[in-house]
Order: sequence, then C-alpha cells, then structure tokens
Amino acid sequence: MKNLARKETFIQFGIYIFIITLLIFNIGCSDDNEDITEQVADETADDSTDDDSTADDLTVNNYLMIASGQTNLYNADGDQVASLNEGDAFYGQDANYLKGEAMSYTDNGDGTIIDDNTGLMWQQIPTSEDFSWQDAVDYCESLELAGYDDWRIPSCKELYSISDFGLGWPYLNTTYFTLASGQVTKDEQYWSSDYYVGVTVEGGSNAAFGVNHVTGHIKAYSANASGPVGGKYVRAVRGGDYGVNEYIDNGDGTIIDNATDLMWTQSDNGEGLDWESALAYAESSEEAGYTDWRLPNVKELQGIVDYSYSPSATDASKVGPAIDPIFSCTPIINEGGDDDYGYYWTSTSANFTSGQPYYYAWYVAFGMAVDGNGDDFHGAGGVRFDTKAEGGPLGEGGERYYNYVRLVRDTN
Repeated sequence: MKNLARKETFIQFGIYIFIITLLIFNIGCSDDNEDITEQVADETADDSTDDDSTADDLTVNNYLMIASGQTNLYNADGDQVASLNEGDAFYGQDANYLKGEAMSYTDNGDGTIIDDNTGLMWQQIPTSEDFSWQDAVDYCESLELAGYDDWRIPSCKELYSISDFGLGWPYLNTTYFTLASGQVTKDEQYWSSDYYVGVTVEGGSNAAFGVNHVTGHIKAYSANASGPVGGKYVRAVRGGDYGVNEYIDNGDGTIIDNATDLMWTQSDNGEGLDWESALAYAESSEEAGYTDWRLPNVKELQGIVDYSYSPSATDASKVGPAIDPIFSCTPIINEGGDDDYGYYWTSTSANFTSGQPYYYAWYVAFGMAVDGNGDDFHGAGGVRFDTKAEGGPLGEGGERYYNYVRLVRDTN
C-alpha cells in the first residue's frame, strides 16, 4: 500500500511539472507572437506611411519671401556697374538691398526637388505635353511621382518663388529644374492655379495666369487653348498653400503683412514716374515717420497681387485693381479711354533677351495689362517689363514710361 501511495504521489508530481512547463512554454510563445505581431504592425505602418501620399510630410513656410536672385547693379545704359552709393542716380535697385532668403534646393534623386526655404516639393522634369488649363489641373491631380499622389497645380506666387532674376533666359535654375521643351524658348509658359476673373483679348472670360520661366513674365492666357498652338506646360507641386497674405491696417497709412513681415504704404505715390525717379522717390520718403522705405523687388511686389480682382471683372463685386481692397490705387484712364489703374515699378532690372543690356525694369500691372489699344491683353496682376526712361529702347509693350510707386520696408 505504501508503494502504491508513493507511485500515485510521483505521478501527481509529474503531472504538476508537466502542466507548469506547458504554461511557461505557452506564455513564452505568446510573448514571441506579440513581438512578431508588433513588428509586422510596425512594418505595415511604415509601408503605409510610404504609400500614404499626403502633404503632412512637408512643412511649408508661408509666406517666407524668397530673394529675386538679382545681384548685379545697372546704370542708365543698362550696363552692369560695380557699385552704387546712397545719393547716386539709380541707387535703391534690387541688388542694393538683396532682400529675401537666398534660393536653395535639394535634389531628392527621384524626380523631385525640395525648396529648402518654402518647403514645397516640385516636379523636377515636367512633361513636354501642351495642356489647356483644365487639362493641366487634371494632370497634376492624377500624377503619381516618387510614391506620392497628392500633386497639384501651383499658384502664381508659388511658381514665381522659384523664378531666378539673377539668370534670365531662362529665369530658372536649370541645375535643379528641367525645361519642359528642353530649349530656351519664349514658349516655355507654365499654367498656374489662378483663373482670371476679368476678360482678355485672347481668352475672353476664360483666361488663366501662367509664368514664363524663360522670359520671366506672368500673363493671362486663353484657358481653353490646347496643343502646340495655344497650350501651356505645367510643373506640379506638393505641400500646403504658400503665398497667403495676412494684412493688418495700422491706421497710419501703412499696412503690415504678417505673413511676410513687410510693411507697405496703404496708398501709392499718386503720379507716374520714370524708373530713376521712382527709385529716388522711395529713397527719400518719410511716410508714417519711417525713413527706410524702398522700391520693392519683383517678387515682393508680385506677392501682394490679389488675383480675385480686375478692372474688367465680369462680377461687379470683383471690379477693381488686382490688390486687396485694404490698399488703394490711383485711378487712371488708359490708352483705350477706359477706367483703369496703373502699373507699378519694381526695383528689379530686365533685359529683352539673353545677352542684351538691362535697359528695362519689371513692373506689376495692378490695372489691366493692356495692349496698344488699351484692351486687357495679359490681365490685371500680370508682370511685364518696360524701358526705364522715355526715349529708351522699347520693350514688348513700350507704351508707358511713367509708372506708380508703392513703398515697402522691413519690420524685422
């Protein structure tokens, strides 16, 4: 009986050990399974992040003002000069101040370029296809590039942020950005998202703005035109909106844009001046008690264009100069005898084509960018150039030598 009792006890003890071992093994396997499950989940999450094409991976700096890129000074003959000092004729041009962040880019090696300043991601090599405006919008929205599918058509201000006015013909850094045609041609025009609210000679009430990265212009084109004759190129962009102004009226005749940290005069100078006189006027101004006013460069002045207004707008509530109504513009009667608003000088010089002297200066049309008949040809908000003085070489427009001034200064 004693032997039987010992045998039963031994069996019970063995069963107990077996159960304990089994429990430990299961727990261990469970921990291993959980580790594997977590690893798979992490890898899936990583894969999901790679495939999830949202702009959350980009930090866009609105509205960090980018330098024009122009670092040379020019005299009355359009030739480069080594230096200009305060009090000299033509002092106060773009290269005297060198405002804005120097352009800087990163090539991702996958057909995309990051603007190190704005944070926007750009399509490096655009298709050579010519689009109507709507087809360009659709192309960008359907584009899948470098694992991203949230591409969009850029605004004028976004496209202009990569324009390089230190180069010219093309006005683009081709180390990073490829031309769609592969050639330096005046047809290198790129659609923007800005549909024109006015009526142009070419497009009627169906026009949209584009940036020409060879000639440097912003013009409104027929939105319905397509193909080699009237179609335009498009360069897609990713990221949150860049170029959104945040105005505050200081109540003293000045407006601050908190997005750019620039202060502007609420009204213009009230009369047309040639370019030399415009520079001198800005340098001597003491508006609102400040003595550091200057003539804005081309990117700064284009940066306050509001493309939702035009003197030729079909919507009565949008009739006016192409600028936020917080500002005022001097009204004029244009070459066609129509109510209009003027052009405004920038401090940035231009040449008519590569290799020629810089006889010209860029201006922004806050009124209609008219042809010789005074008809709205390139749209209010267009950016063109003209000769700096009466009697100088004519540009593409050539009919106005005296333009208005809106002053700017830095607030930081």
